Amino acid sequence: MVYWIFIPITVSVVSFIGSWAVYGLALSYGHVCSLSNWQYRNSCEPNMSELCCTDSRVPTISTSGKGIPENSLFTATISAGSFLFLVFCVFHHAHILNKCSTQAVLSRLALGFGCVASIGAFVAGNCNPGYLVLLHYLGAAVSFICICFYCLLLTMLTGNCLLTGKEKVLYPVRALSTALQVLVTLFYCIFFAQEPYLLKHLSAVFEWILSMNLELFELSFVFEFYVFSSSMLSSLINTEEEEKSLIMS
Repeated sequence: MVYWIFIPITVSVVSFIGSWAVYGLALSYGHVCSLSNWQYRNSCEPNMSELCCTDSRVPTISTSGKGIPENSLFTATISAGSFLFLVFCVFHHAHILNKCSTQAVLSRLALGFGCVASIGAFVAGNCNPGYLVLLHYLGAAVSFICICFYCLLLTMLTGNCLLTGKEKVLYPVRALSTALQVLVTLFYCIFFAQEPYLLKHLSAVFEWILSMNLELFELSFVFEFYVFSSSMLSSLINTEEEEKSLIMS
């Protein structure tokens, strides 16, 4: 049914609107620097606002959600996004089992990475980096790494499975998106660990690029969910029953 397309649309829209709303609030309260402001200073006078930035206010997604009141919206956005992403992963896996069962092992592997990425994002979103630094960055790191593997595996499934009839277009688009996700994640991790403020600011820009690229990647699955039906969910139950019967025998 057509209404299943709201799953990838909702995942993308919630993440996009929520994250940029958090950034907007943090910017309006002066908790982060503007993404367009590359002029940092070690000390700032009270009357200097617009061009006054410090290393502690680099506009990463995490820093944007650290202060009050935007931290509540940040937690709500990440929690909702991680749950919807988990639903997305499960439903896509059911679609593969129903239409392309020969790729079941690859799909299960993708589902595993997707679930771990969702849990990592949930931990990062519910552990404020101002108080629970280790847990926040551990969850974020796990999420970023697993997302790369998840995108890679879903791109492989796009090339191996005929679900929509539009794979000739979707496959190269998703391959390009996955390559961008992996490459930018690598640069983001390298620059994030550096001391110079310009590199830290560049890592923040890369993090926002990663977020938007993932949202567009998820949005491309509107085509798969357009041909999805609720009956496909029975594939998950049938698979479990088959596995239990094999174990019993």
